[in-house]
Amino acid sequence: MSLNRQFAGAVPRRLTAEQEPFLASRAFSTTYSSGSVIDPHAHASHQLLFASSGAMTVAGDRTSWMIPPGRAGDSRGHPSLHSHVGRRRDALALLSRVAFACGVRRTSCRVISVRPLQRELILRVAELAALDSRVAPEARLMSVLLDEIEAADVEPLLLPLPADARALTAAQRILRDPAEGATAPIVARQCGLGVRTLERLFRAETGMPFGLWRQKARLLESVRLLAEGRSVTDAALESGYSSVSAYIAAFKQTFGCTPGATST
Repeated sequence: MSLNRQFAGAVPRRLTAEQEPFLASRAFSTTYSSGSVIDPHAHASHQLLFASSGAMTVAGDRTSWMIPPGRAGDSRGHPSLHSHVGRRRDALALLSRVAFACGVRRTSCRVISVRPLQRELILRVAELAALDSRVAPEARLMSVLLDEIEAADVEPLLLPLPADARALTAAQRILRDPAEGATAPIVARQCGLGVRTLERLFRAETGMPFGLWRQKARLLESVRLLAEGRSVTDAALESGYSSVSAYIAAFKQTFGCTPGATST
């Protein structure tokens, strides 16, 4: 019997104060309109953000991550977390958020691929709203979901952010408009840095040269555009590439697949 059929008669509910010690998870699904911004906030519990449609950019813990359709952001609470839904006015993003009370030891952020079984598990957990660990079917449901999360493939859809305030200003400038063509000397000067200092900080604090970091920022922007239904040509040009072939080559080298594969 499928999980959907097994829980077909379940009624979404929140646990009472007396049930809280037995809470296994809280969850909900929300549809956001394009351009929505979720204010910075923190989570004490492990969080799974699943985008079943649309695309979302999430920033926190010195990391920016892109969550296109069919992927999920897997993280533990951060002191400053904020999210942006894709910019197209006619785009909507359906986001399922699951907060785990137990069973997850992970302390880092990652973006994972979501296989069909995991997708159904996430949506079912979100539908039930809260799981009680004393209820055997709910405990089994949570156990299978946790197993699927741990076994999921990690996707290179994260971008590390520098800690130095001047370098972070440069990074945020790029992220606001990845396609903008200012040279490294111009960016460095605008942020009160020398070019060598800019390069040194990015290498030390992100593990990437500034030019490679900016290329990945552009590629992640193109992932968002592809998720919104843009063509490969539009995604290339709007993310700052003048050559579609160069864009496809860089995309494949970075993500290990062609641009069209990320939107499926």
